[in-house]
Amino acid sequence: MRLLVWCALLVSLVVQVVGLYSGTVPGPESLTRLDKINHLVGFAVPAALAWWLGARWIVGVLVLHALVSEPLQGWLASLRHPDVLDTVADLLGLAVGVGVVEWLRRARTRRSAMMGEDGGHGRG
Repeated sequence: MRLLVWCALLVSLVVQVVGLYSGTVPGPESLTRLDKINHLVGFAVPAALAWWLGARWIVGVLVLHALVSEPLQGWLASLRHPDVLDTVADLLGLAVGVGVVEWLRRARTRRSAMMGEDGGHGRG
């Protein structure tokens, strides 16, 4: 299972890089209208997977990438223009990804504690 999550993380990072640095945004035109959501999801998914795997350093690298990706886009992809709101969406995506994993962990811990307190019978 862990290997599968690492593979999913690798795929999500490749999709992120292609999406950020290609000359045009890949996919149907309707997706280009969702630019900020694409940025949010493009950072939330790898952040969540990395955090879940315990690879916190990858989240740190993703923060740095969020901060430099917009200037790099303007330099590497002539059709792309830097946008501060894209950086905000990237950073928000990182927070959402990590936040969801932490929320799920806490919920699982609470559920396990409740199951342990009542012997797993579901009665309080």
